[in-house]
Amino acid sequence: MAEEEESGQDGYTKDGTVDLKGNPILRSKRGGWTACSFVVVYEVFERMAYNGISSNLIIYLTNKLHQGTVKSANNVTNWAGTVWMIPILGAYVADALLGRYWTFLIASAIYLMVCHVTCSLGLMITL
Repeated sequence: MAEEEESGQDGYTKDGTVDLKGNPILRSKRGGWTACSFVVVYEVFERMAYNGISSNLIIYLTNKLHQGTVKSANNVTNWAGTVWMIPILGAYVADALLGRYWTFLIASAIYLMVCHVTCSLGLMITL
């Protein structure tokens, strides 16, 4: 029995991970292809949104908001820097405060709400 626990054959993870209720994780019941497909699909949509926004942002800032090219390029650079630095803050929050699952769920909810509000405001402005 002790040999089985030492080699990791009992089915539980050995790195101390627990579920939302504090119970040890059984490898056969968590993660796998379901979790992997969710993360992959989420990342595909996130990359599509980033690339779509970044490719059209200077045109929008110069044509619709009538900013100069220097100011709009500066704003796009600041936006891109913020987008690339926010994961560091998220990593700190996940590791030190909330845990990876709650951080991912809360950040996804905030992201979706911001996207929804932004799209709604964009539609209201164009109408």
